[in-house]
Amino acid sequence: MIDSVNQPSMFYTHSMQKYPGKIIALLILWLLFFTNSCVPINSNPTEPAPITHSILSPIQTSTSTATAEPKRTIRPAATRTPIPTITSPVPIITSAITNEWINPLTGLEVENPETLNRRPIAVKVQLFPRGQRPPWGISKADIVFDYYQNNGVTRLTAVFYGKNAGQVGPIRSARLFDLNIIKMYKALFVFGLADWRIYDRLKRSAFSDRLVVEKYGSCPPLCRIDPDGYNHLVLDTNTLPEYFSDKEMAGKREELAANQFDEKPPQDGTPAESIYVRISHSAYNRWDFDTSTGRYLRFQDTREGTTQEEEFEPLLDHLTDQQIASDNLVILFLAHRYAYQTKAGPKEVFNIKFTGNGEAKAFREGHMYNLHWNRNDSDAPLNLTFPDGTPYSFRPGNTWFQLLGKSSTTEKIREGIWRFEFKVP
Repeated sequence: MIDSVNQPSMFYTHSMQKYPGKIIALLILWLLFFTNSCVPINSNPTEPAPITHSILSPIQTSTSTATAEPKRTIRPAATRTPIPTITSPVPIITSAITNEWINPLTGLEVENPETLNRRPIAVKVQLFPRGQRPPWGISKADIVFDYYQNNGVTRLTAVFYGKNAGQVGPIRSARLFDLNIIKMYKALFVFGLADWRIYDRLKRSAFSDRLVVEKYGSCPPLCRIDPDGYNHLVLDTNTLPEYFSDKEMAGKREELAANQFDEKPPQDGTPAESIYVRISHSAYNRWDFDTSTGRYLRFQDTREGTTQEEEFEPLLDHLTDQQIASDNLVILFLAHRYAYQTKAGPKEVFNIKFTGNGEAKAFREGHMYNLHWNRNDSDAPLNLTFPDGTPYSFRPGNTWFQLLGKSSTTEKIREGIWRFEFKVP
């Protein structure tokens, strides 16, 4: 009797002697099949490769009214310094304002604490095309994010909480980054639809019941106005909470993480009287410090042009006819990567990473401060600290955040004059 343990080896030896070539071929085929069957199918898709260039394909805007030849000036040579990579962790700072009269987003007392018995309202507002400026209502916002959308231009997301505005707009489509703002401020979100992939993410989110888009019966608070035939979509923030069937959800006073505020500015700031931000050939802006108010005033592009051809005019609020001003300006350097395998141009979609930590520049009362930003997850508040971990204090008032790519450059033109140029990633 043949022992069953030894049977396979005897069969193998006999077969190899009789059919050596066929056996080897079958073994090779079996190994190839087994190897391929162990590879997972798209279990961890590769992140798109980062890009490292300036935005060079802006839209051509035909609505510019500038006719005079711009003044050309020769600026002194300056060293372009890439933003350094942060390797040490930044401590997480959390704080809360318990006084019911104090707006946690501005540190200012409100006229009526009942105003804060609701969720913040985030609204998507356009800046381009130029011929449809100025926007409505953004001077009433507590916080405004200005960031790259696509095709060489930027768009705003304005957050209203302590004040209302009878008209905010023109309202336009959402971008991926808006998900961060909705989560961070536990906000209602008003927008004019979106790329179908972004819209799908919004609709499948945990906050889908806080989304507001135009539909039958949505006016008020979301209505159409028709100045000069543009048919703009605008929002009345006063009546928005009443629009929701779930009044408790929309009118609930959330526990919002508060920034740290101090009337006295931090020490050892660097003079910063003017801040230039260049996004592209089409989109660029400037902030000038106003010594009479202690605030920064916003100026916006009026034409396409090179750096030497830039022309500016005050950016006004259509609602008040006053120039946009901010108590605080913060530039955040964040990694920008193409999403959904898109490429540069009108259909590009960016995923802007807003978790982890990175470099930031803060401006208040004519000075700049080198900071770190930190967010430990997508629901966390934003923290700003000095490099040693000490919390940064905002000036009580409103804040504008300008988002730039992580590889964007910083240039000191001369004492008190700073220039930032947007680059991705």
